[in-house]
Amino acid sequence: MKEEKIKRILIYTGAAFLFIFCISPFVWMIIVSLNEHPDFLSINVPFILSIKNYIEILTSNSVHLLAYLRNSVLISLAAAFFATFFASLSAYSITRLKFPGKIFIPIMLLGFSMFPQISIVGYLFKMMTTFNWINTYYALIFPYITIGLPLALWIMLSHLSQLSKELDEAALVDGASRFQILRKIILPLALPGAFSTFMLIFIYSFNEFLFALMFTIDYKARTVPVGIAMFEGLHGQIPWGYIMAAAVIAIVPIILLIALFQKFIIQGLTEGAVKG
Repeated sequence: MKEEKIKRILIYTGAAFLFIFCISPFVWMIIVSLNEHPDFLSINVPFILSIKNYIEILTSNSVHLLAYLRNSVLISLAAAFFATFFASLSAYSITRLKFPGKIFIPIMLLGFSMFPQISIVGYLFKMMTTFNWINTYYALIFPYITIGLPLALWIMLSHLSQLSKELDEAALVDGASRFQILRKIILPLALPGAFSTFMLIFIYSFNEFLFALMFTIDYKARTVPVGIAMFEGLHGQIPWGYIMAAAVIAIVPIILLIALFQKFIIQGLTEGAVKG
């Protein structure tokens, strides 16, 4: 009994420490964003709570935070949708059709995902310049789809491989085409996996920094991470209050998505790992 009590205390203590360790940066970010003086810890600097920072970054004509948010959401939605769609088609072909070398497709994509982004950014920049896509949505959507495809494909493979091929055979006997089978039978059954894939690619695209920095110039296509990083250049100093307020606003959509759909994301990631 005593050993069990000690074990419970250690578990609760560890969980509390981990929670505090993870939540502390966010709490500090909120405190700074709600204070008129980000250096309130200094001597003779008053601690004044205010929503001034939020009002100013949302109404300022030079910050363009709402434009950055719009760009991030639209680009991330497009990249997540097409990456999930292409991954679903590829996973169906690999798990259902017979053709030589199909086993090498996911392996090659997995190998491609191991290359660091910085190693290909120069070539991508030349390509985007050739297509005249610099500072457009296309300059970010296409790289995000490409970078997200390996993860999307492997998640969809794990789900579609668990679905019985007898479903396809029965549908083929009834006269359904392969695309009809995928759309009306396979995808509805693999919806948790497709949804978790969509969410993961969306979150990655929303948070990506390097490509957004290299391929965009101004608020017409620039995303939130780069927009916040540029605050220093806009104001000639580091406006910590603005930066923290913008960061709070930027993470709200991600926190809401994870909080609302956490169950489905976990379900989608774990279902494909269980045989049966």
